Amino acid sequence: MRSLAAASLSLALLLGLAGPASPEGRIKLGYGRLITNDYIGDGHDRWRTGSVASSRVWGPEWDGALPGEPGRLLELRLNAQIIAPQDLNAPAPGDRPYAGSIALGLHTHYETRGTEISVGGDLVFVGPQTGLDGFQDFFHDNIGGQGLGSQVRRTQIGDDIKPTAVLEMGRPTGIGPLNLRPFMEARAGAETLVRVGADLTIGGVLDGGLALREPVSGQRYRTVDNGLAGYAFVLGADTAYVDDSVYLPENRGLRLSDARNRVRAGMHYAAPSGTQAFYGLTWLDREFKGQENGQIVGSVRLRLEF
Repeated sequence: MRSLAAASLSLALLLGLAGPASPEGRIKLGYGRLITNDYIGDGHDRWRTGSVASSRVWGPEWDGALPGEPGRLLELRLNAQIIAPQDLNAPAPGDRPYAGSIALGLHTHYETRGTEISVGGDLVFVGPQTGLDGFQDFFHDNIGGQGLGSQVRRTQIGDDIKPTAVLEMGRPTGIGPLNLRPFMEARAGAETLVRVGADLTIGGVLDGGLALREPVSGQRYRTVDNGLAGYAFVLGADTAYVDDSVYLPENRGLRLSDARNRVRAGMHYAAPSGTQAFYGLTWLDREFKGQENGQIVGSVRLRLEF
């Protein structure tokens, strides 16, 4: 855990978290988070079973649009996820191994010629060093559910650190209350893949704000607010070619699926008081050849203002 703590401290110092603004004059513009779990989706506890995404955004100002050059708007990103076999006590032969993963990253967001660009890097910590296997056991002991069997612990993905580069490019096109945003994404590191897809937003409550993509479901969550109240319905789909994954090692006889597909839907709500809520569902296609079927995960965010 020392390496994880050291990385956290380094990123915090880089963004100047000790004060309200960095030496470059940045201020905190917003904060967003999203919890994704299959228990609030299809009700199971398997495969991409749970994750948390959290982002803090800094910049000189926010005027409702991305800056025109990289480096002005910065995001400190934290992603944690638990990946599990279908049975946590006696996994079937050929099922995927258990894996805990925590990613700490620094990303910048900007716009050029109508194209929104997000680029940055993460340090992805994998294995028992994350402590997520113990956390899941503690959580299930207190709310119910299967504990991790000795075989699952013994065969989980081992400790590793994977530097990972991430790039996303999207081009929003608005027609009245509709906003269609085709995008492409590339990752190289813990998972190496290329993804293409699109998101459709119906309603204007997200206009003038900043939404970022959660990596497991692909749902986009609010980080910088615009002060608007109302609803927005979102639909999205994408497909990815995955070249390599630390979570599905070939040396264990696992073969990646030919394509990794996702289909999602959700609703954002913002009240005049500032209270916000989001709930979405995402269908995840099979990720490896031995996976029996896809799964449905739910994503939720709630921010209460009194």
